[in-house]
Amino acid sequence: MSRPQLIPGPDHPITVEPAGVRVVVRAGEHVVADTTDAFALQESTYPVVYYVPLADVDQNLLRRTEHSTYCPYKGDASYYSVVTPDATVDNAVWSYEEPYPAVAPIEKRVAFYTDRLEVTVVSVS
Repeated sequence: MSRPQLIPGPDHPITVEPAGVRVVVRAGEHVVADTTDAFALQESTYPVVYYVPLADVDQNLLRRTEHSTYCPYKGDASYYSVVTPDATVDNAVWSYEEPYPAVAPIEKRVAFYTDRLEVTVVSVS
């Protein structure tokens, strides 16, 4: 069964741009990610989501899960839990490994649930 693919437009705009900020993600005392190379994805009226390059993530803390979701604008999302010696935060990280063309810059990047992990955004000058 094929899934519908929708193209962003005036009724549902999506932009993906270099964020120009430093994004630090923590699970308790453990730094999960630290980058100045994030992309900011703004979808419609939703809050901005920062996509961080996998190279700037401590991948030793990530465990792929069976969870997945589908967005008709972005594609299929895979999920990871963050596992530290202190705790496991289930399905707190997601990635569009083969995103649709409209959001191609988020390929090889991950995003984080801000209600499950501490995401700090600091302007860089």
